Amino acid sequence: METPPPQTERTEPTEADVAAFRQQLGRPPRGLRAIAHRCPCGQPDVVETAPRLPDGTPFPTLYYLTCPRAASAIGTLEANGVMKEMSERLASDPELAAAYRKAHEDYLARRDAIELLAGFPSAGGMPDRVKCLHVLVGHSLAAGPGVNPLGDEALAMLPEWWRKGPCVIPFTNDEPADGPAEGERAADPEGDTV
Repeated sequence: METPPPQTERTEPTEADVAAFRQQLGRPPRGLRAIAHRCPCGQPDVVETAPRLPDGTPFPTLYYLTCPRAASAIGTLEANGVMKEMSERLASDPELAAAYRKAHEDYLARRDAIELLAGFPSAGGMPDRVKCLHVLVGHSLAAGPGVNPLGDEALAMLPEWWRKGPCVIPFTNDEPADGPAEGERAADPEGDTV
């Protein structure tokens, strides 16, 4: 796959971004801080969430993948045993394990720069196993290539989800944002609810 270009900086979500997010997940966003990455189609595909939701609940998934097409393709990788294979490689490849530990440290540093979640792990199974490819790909898209080796690997395995156009139909302020594109809904990484 041709990797989507990295976004050089996170951006404040616009009203249209919030509407797209709502369509992608079928519910309003919670804890939304910024757009961490945009799909080549222009819609948000990774959002940055607050370490704590408005009610004070810790939410350790800093980078949340929202594009239902990307999420579905990642779900296929997970169903095909990619996480198990990656976890096995972590146990037998010290260089990969060291690079993945650095990704874990990067994730924690980025989250802790916003708000410290003392005693909470990073996400996606880091640093010792692979629990959720959605989180690892979200981290890779938000941080750029070379930060999360297993997120980069998973990203390279994905089809070009943006080639069919936006996963949600952009709308103007006069049009309603009812929900995700027909037949598409984003996966809920790690069971978290943004």
